[in-house]
Amino acid sequence: MGTHLITGAGSGIGAAVTGRLAERGDELWLLARDAGRAKELAGRFPGARTVVGDLGDPEKLSWALSHQSLPDRLDSLLHIAGVVDLGEIGELTPKAWNRQLAANLVAPAELTRLLLPQLRLAQGHVIFLNSGAGLRANAQWGAYAASKHGLKALADALRWEESGNGLRVTTVYPGRTATPMQVKVHQQEGKEYEAERWIAPETVATSVLTALDLPRDAEITDLQIRPRG
Repeated sequence: MGTHLITGAGSGIGAAVTGRLAERGDELWLLARDAGRAKELAGRFPGARTVVGDLGDPEKLSWALSHQSLPDRLDSLLHIAGVVDLGEIGELTPKAWNRQLAANLVAPAELTRLLLPQLRLAQGHVIFLNSGAGLRANAQWGAYAASKHGLKALADALRWEESGNGLRVTTVYPGRTATPMQVKVHQQEGKEYEAERWIAPETVATSVLTALDLPRDAEITDLQIRPRG
């Protein structure tokens, strides 16, 4: 059994990954944005521990975590939470840029920094759920893609910096996945949402666990997943 700290456990891919790890009896620590969300996650995943910290306010994460119990060691840190606001560059406000950069890039960087001692102790694994937008930027996806391009840079730098400490770092780039975030994206695009056209969250969860469970003599550094058809 491993010990894992997961962001985004309440929905979509994060919920699918958390469910799979819970089923096999791993020790789970779930990051929640507030006490109400923490209570909800604890009820949904019996036996899991919760930690409260708002990814939308990365500068306060250090203070928040310093006042709570944390695991002594971590086999993995799974960055799955994310936010998206579409819009053309000529329309996006600093608020929209900062919201996505904070939650999608700065918060994962800060959370990783704060938990590196526990990860180093276990020679653990950091997994970043990125996006196809982390490899290319399409119209109206500028701010979100910028945050995800930055997340790729974070993962690549971390891999080089921590390889001597035995850490593994994986970035997963799912294409469109049938999650509540995808429903929001379709609303912003003004398109009809058809869940069956997109990847199931459980499929992405399988890829995450494949990277996590890979024998220690190798690591999956980058993994792209696309809807078939």
